[in-house]
Amino acid sequence: MIRTYQLNHWLWGSLDWLFPPVCGGCNRTGSRWCPDCQERVRPVPEPICRVCGALLIRPGLCSTCNKSHPPYEMMRSWVVFEGPIRLAIHSLKYKQNLALGDTFAQYLAEYVRELGWQADLVVPVPLGRQRLKERGYNQAGLLAKPLSGRMGWKFSNQVLVRARETRTQVGLSPVERKANIAGAFRADPGWVAGKSILLMDDVATTGSTLEACSDALVKAGAKTVYALSLAKALPHHGFQIV
Repeated sequence: MIRTYQLNHWLWGSLDWLFPPVCGGCNRTGSRWCPDCQERVRPVPEPICRVCGALLIRPGLCSTCNKSHPPYEMMRSWVVFEGPIRLAIHSLKYKQNLALGDTFAQYLAEYVRELGWQADLVVPVPLGRQRLKERGYNQAGLLAKPLSGRMGWKFSNQVLVRARETRTQVGLSPVERKANIAGAFRADPGWVAGKSILLMDDVATTGSTLEACSDALVKAGAKTVYALSLAKALPHHGFQIV
């Protein structure tokens, strides 16, 4: 598994020698993620809810998690969804900048190690059939697969599927998002029963998608689910993820 990742990583590096890469955050030629953009990313500001990662005034649990623990053990995001990381995610999702998945996997792996998470299997949040057909790939999978390789964990994009199609979450309120995505996913018990799962997505806004996916995994018998996103949209960003 690690050897497969190393081969893929080497292939991306070889392509960079043949075709000079462009930074996903600022479009400068020379690297896929330049030092200036690396310096401009911002960690999610503390304090946050120790379960769902929501911003708080003081450390502890948010009111929602205090009332009822979500299906995942913990949800976290690497950085805030703004500036160069926002542009990079846009490039990954809509401009077929596929190499960014491999680039960000190294930062995600370091972050997961800092969190102390241990998993048997890495699973991406699945796209709907129509969206996958239009885009040709799942951006969450492009992050999840190299991350699994770096961590030495198994990867599958077949474990979790959409049980029904949903409308886009863009423009929906938190309540509408949760209702839109509820019960939309199904997991394969043969893969997840008794296992610890790392669930991967590109952006977390209200966390409703990651919660619905985690619920499907737990109902299929997963022992533990850790939910991770590359970036988190803060309340003042609104919910217009583009």
